[in-house]
Amino acid sequence: MTSTSQSPAAPKSFVALQHPGYRAFLSFNMMAMMADSIEHVITYWIAFQKFHSPALGGFAMLSHWVPYILFATSMGGLADRVDPRRLVQIGMGLFMFCSLAWSVLFLTGRLEMWEAALLLTIHGTAGVFWAPPSQVLIHDIVGGARLPSAIRMMATARYLGLLAGPAVGGALLLLLGPIHGLMVNVFFYLPLLVWLWKAPYGPRFRSAESQPRGPAVRGLSDILDTARAISGHAIIFPMVMLSGVTALIIANAYQAQMPEFGRDLGHGDAGLFYSALLGADAAGALTGGILLEIRGLNPDPRTAFVFAMLWCCAIGGFALSTWYPIALALLFTAGFLELSFNSMAQSLVQMHAPPGIRGRVIGLYNMAALGLRAFSGITVGLFGSLIGIHGSLSISAAVLLVLLFGMFARMSPRLRTAPGE
Repeated sequence: MTSTSQSPAAPKSFVALQHPGYRAFLSFNMMAMMADSIEHVITYWIAFQKFHSPALGGFAMLSHWVPYILFATSMGGLADRVDPRRLVQIGMGLFMFCSLAWSVLFLTGRLEMWEAALLLTIHGTAGVFWAPPSQVLIHDIVGGARLPSAIRMMATARYLGLLAGPAVGGALLLLLGPIHGLMVNVFFYLPLLVWLWKAPYGPRFRSAESQPRGPAVRGLSDILDTARAISGHAIIFPMVMLSGVTALIIANAYQAQMPEFGRDLGHGDAGLFYSALLGADAAGALTGGILLEIRGLNPDPRTAFVFAMLWCCAIGGFALSTWYPIALALLFTAGFLELSFNSMAQSLVQMHAPPGIRGRVIGLYNMAALGLRAFSGITVGLFGSLIGIHGSLSISAAVLLVLLFGMFARMSPRLRTAPGE
């Protein structure tokens, strides 16, 4: 398979921000991404204080990400055929319901474990309505020469939101408490929902040549069909594999266990030092995102692999650290590297996805990069309940490093001849 979209030879930094529609879309998506992560920070902390269960933290990963495995590819295919704006709006509505329901349960003091599990599952389903359709919508908004910059910034914004949310969530937890913090969080989703109502993008505004209507959605068989379609692609397939294996083994599962890491480092209470621990990832991600866009370089698949391997080293070091300043420095480094390799992988997949099945390819990438995070809840969370979270995270990082090195050695000749380089 050959690429249907070639990257420009001399990309410019922040060029997509010249488009007013993209500026609004990026800003409101970043707010929603942040709100998504804020909810996790507050609810994980409350659940840990109430139940003291690493297994519940592992289940949080399972219930949140499994919907991506089941539905992300089909949802991407649906975004090829119907208005992706409406799919994203459904997701925003479900997110708002979850934050409000958590706050009510905290207020009444009636939180039970089954209720927490149900809300986490609804939250994960909302994400499926949001992620693939919003990535398809980028192509409708900008297109053309601005597309690489737009994809790079949105990829950066997504991972920054996943990592920056803990910093803001920790601050809300400290200043307002869990109940009012979650009530405030509801309003972070609202701007994107309202803006999409009349935004002049989507199927009615696109030409058949720029985005042909994709084939009918057939459920789980879409996963196999799309995987076969991209299996020979020299860029898309390695990037899906890279994101999939890192999601499968570690992803951000350590965030669900952060209250216990904070306690072991002597800063497990909802205070300034705990918030700083949560925000170290975000600071590294922000630095990485800015540098990637300032340099304005096309993402490189080989560099993505190298950054992912270095990320394993940083995560393993954090798991074994016993000194708070070292833990902060390693989390900062991990945030920088995670955002870098994930945003590169996502950008490469979106830029090279064939227009006729763009949504499906993006959905398959989301299934790998997000859906497989469900199983990192087992390797880090449930396994951590048996041997301790420090041991489970360090072992997971070592295993992942070995796997990535093997994949890189096997795929390196293929990446050197990848189209568009």
